[in-house]
Amino acid sequence: MLENKYLFTSESVSEGHPDKVCDRISDMVVDTYLSKDPVSRVACETLATTNKVVLAGEIRGPKIEKEEIITKVRNCIKDIGYDQDGFSWRNANIETFLHEQSSDIAMGVDSNNNKDEGAGDQGIMFGYACKETEDLMPAPIHYSHKILRLMAEDRKKGTLKGIEPDSKSQVTMLYEDEKPVKVTSIVISTQHSKDQNQDKVRESIIPYIKKSIPENLLTDLSPKEIYINPTGQFIIGGPDGDTGLTGRKIIVDTYGGAAPHGGGAFSGKDPTKVDRSAAYVSRYLAKNIVAAGVSEKCLIQLAYAIGVSKPLSIFLRLASEDQNKVDKIKKIVEANFNLSPRGIREMLKLNNPIYEVTSAYGHFGREPNNKGEFSWEKTDKTDLFKL
Repeated sequence: MLENKYLFTSESVSEGHPDKVCDRISDMVVDTYLSKDPVSRVACETLATTNKVVLAGEIRGPKIEKEEIITKVRNCIKDIGYDQDGFSWRNANIETFLHEQSSDIAMGVDSNNNKDEGAGDQGIMFGYACKETEDLMPAPIHYSHKILRLMAEDRKKGTLKGIEPDSKSQVTMLYEDEKPVKVTSIVISTQHSKDQNQDKVRESIIPYIKKSIPENLLTDLSPKEIYINPTGQFIIGGPDGDTGLTGRKIIVDTYGGAAPHGGGAFSGKDPTKVDRSAAYVSRYLAKNIVAAGVSEKCLIQLAYAIGVSKPLSIFLRLASEDQNKVDKIKKIVEANFNLSPRGIREMLKLNNPIYEVTSAYGHFGREPNNKGEFSWEKTDKTDLFKL
């Protein structure tokens, strides 16, 4: 039998990437409405370009003045760290065109004949977990996120100087027999100030690779395979360098390509939208199944139709081809979890303002906390799945 070897790569982008700026703003709008009324409906899209931000979408909830939303947009931009000539929280032109939700959509979701409420749209959602890292995430996306997250933390503290908010990372790993054994290349492109040459940028960034990735995975990594700003200087960045839109980084948001994505973005959507809530509960189920020791990895798919409460299908795949085990786990899921949109929201407490923090560095593989954030990352159902 030939040894199973292959390379796999995942990328991440920082909170200052133009698309992530938009995700942050859209999720801020979701949180703003949910904080005032937990049954608000929100579908907010954001566009950002040179010193301009445009919001559009559908809302059903309390009346919130445009100026309050605009002030919160500026606070998002400020917290990310943009106060540049081409994009600044102080003087960016911010426009909002949020309007009431379609009554046709509302009717499908709120049907009085359906006590569990219908799904806000049709669609397929996936959840995945594996034992490659402690948080049960694929290793390449886990380490790609961690590098940028640590960089951002120190940039905001002022201990990483000369580095600006817009960054991207990419980690390639060698797999042997389905397990990651070493890093073979790393790419980091980061915006920097005018007074930083590329030698200084490289010197600043290399320590974050070593902080983020276990030493045993870096042993054979050649310095020539660490690419820092490979095209040269990166001074003009963020929405000034490239237009941003909500929802364009769905693979960064999920599993870095190691598992399928149904197609729908998360940010800017309230939890009645199964694009978001069903993807969260799919991860919750998959993570608990793997944490219970049932399998080295688990993939789950849920499918919904607009206005229909129950999933049209539940698909489950484990690392082994043991169909008997798959059937047992599927029966446990069906017997113990209400996978209607309302059931998911109540189970994971999703009607809270917990979404702005999800907008960068991945929606999965994060630490649940006492604010209710990342509730889908808890492993509190493992006892159910121990066969």
